[in-house]
Amino acid sequence: MNSGVGGAIYRSIALDIAQRIINDEFPEGTKLSGRSLLASQYNVSPETIRKAISLLKEENVVAVSQGKEITILSIQKSYHFIEHCKSSDSVYSLRQDAESLLKKKREMDRHLEGILKDIINYSDRLRNLTPYNPVEIEVIGKSHVINKKISDIQLWQHTGATIVAIRRGTEIIISPGPSAVIQAFDRIVVVGDSDVLERTMAYINKCK
Repeated sequence: MNSGVGGAIYRSIALDIAQRIINDEFPEGTKLSGRSLLASQYNVSPETIRKAISLLKEENVVAVSQGKEITILSIQKSYHFIEHCKSSDSVYSLRQDAESLLKKKREMDRHLEGILKDIINYSDRLRNLTPYNPVEIEVIGKSHVINKKISDIQLWQHTGATIVAIRRGTEIIISPGPSAVIQAFDRIVVVGDSDVLERTMAYINKCK
């Protein structure tokens, strides 16, 4: 089924003629005067009319003589033609929806792939900070550091750990500055010596 603009025009004309047959405007057995008259009625080229009539001829709605005279054959076939077109439209619409969803999925997959690569690259960089081992610590809801700036909690002075990132939901804040504010349930990524996890967890999760 042609989905272009030209295809839509001659298909619409074929549907209109079929409906006029159903409405008894063109009774069975009626002979139409040919493409030129129809072209003037629909204000399109004879070629467009020829294509419209060809659709109807394929479904045995009309017959076309060698002299190009058009004879109306069947009201029943007109019903069938209209229903067939409706069904084709539904399939075409579903196919368009599916293609659109697949395109969006491919775009999302590419975006996700980029994010995963960034996370992997970042993790690799942290691992290479030997002898410092990156660890991730969740800030509990009653922690004394909630709503405080990094500069105010003096983490390095108390634990020897340095904050290199904060994970907040799906957001990753790389190299947060001293003015970054820590929120409840943030996951802070710190580096330090082999005992950094124990010391930092104890300090971060002290209650207010």
